[in-house]
Amino acid sequence: MIAFLHTLLDPKTLIMTLGTLGVIIIIFMETGLFFGFFFPGDSLLFTAGFLASQGYVSLAGLLIGTLLAAIIGDSVGYAFGKKVGPALFAREDSKIFNKQHIVRAQHFYEKHGKKTIILARFMPIIRTFAPIVAGIGGMKYRTFLTFNIIGGFLWTWLMLWLGYGLGSLIPNPDRYVIPVVIVIIILSAATALREIFRKKY
Repeated sequence: MIAFLHTLLDPKTLIMTLGTLGVIIIIFMETGLFFGFFFPGDSLLFTAGFLASQGYVSLAGLLIGTLLAAIIGDSVGYAFGKKVGPALFAREDSKIFNKQHIVRAQHFYEKHGKKTIILARFMPIIRTFAPIVAGIGGMKYRTFLTFNIIGGFLWTWLMLWLGYGLGSLIPNPDRYVIPVVIVIIILSAATALREIFRKKY
């Protein structure tokens, strides 16, 4: 069980185990399924780009596959929110569902409006629930899809190219990948926590 959790949460181990297709599936799960919020999307994309620079996975496959997965995933989340809607707020909390995640995404959506669909891409947890909230709020799908495509493109390609650039340009990049991934995780978490605490206090 411990070994499984290590594989699930460690980006490099995850990519080396599951390959390009595994990365694509995880990006879809994080953005499209409400229980996928715990996946390390930012660090996963960055590490995938880094490993692509070393020839372990296909950069072209990642660029196309993760972009499509992010767009389709958000669209699934939107459809889920539109169909289920207020029933989510009446649902009891469980190990994989916490109403507070929906509430936080809703507050973020109320503050930033349509651009939430872009901004949320760079915020763990909120990026999973923002499209659901957009569906609940009745955003027109054409409008949602536009912001969805822009956000998906910026998020996936920026993270992948950052990782690829580090691996390609810096000598002995292996010594830097772990510290950089840690920084990305901390920055991502800090952004989400800042919004949470700002709303509370």
